[in-house]
Amino acid sequence: MDAILTDIAWFLVVGIAVAGFLIGMFWLGRRVRDKEPEPPTAESQPHLPNGGAVHEVREEREPVEIPEPGLRPHDMQGYGNFGSTRAHDQEEVRRRKEREQGQSGGFGSGGPSS
Repeated sequence: MDAILTDIAWFLVVGIAVAGFLIGMFWLGRRVRDKEPEPPTAESQPHLPNGGAVHEVREEREPVEIPEPGLRPHDMQGYGNFGSTRAHDQEEVRRRKEREQGQSGGFGSGGPSS
């Protein structure tokens, strides 16, 4: 009978300790949360510009030959650009597209067969 009462007492002690630990953690979390700043209001959020949404810009770039031994750090212009330059004459880009159309007739590409 003493063994059963001892087991019940240990069960109660451990249960009370776990419950006290959980209550303490909730209390600590509440204190930390009270010190945090308030959530932002709707007025403080970013708004669309007066002109509406900003759209992406597509532009053609002139190809640049990559040297055989590979690029040296001073050859690169920006991160991963490999020295490419912006196409200055959009008419030239349009002519190049017309000239290159129909020359890539690989299987399944929809181009003319050769």
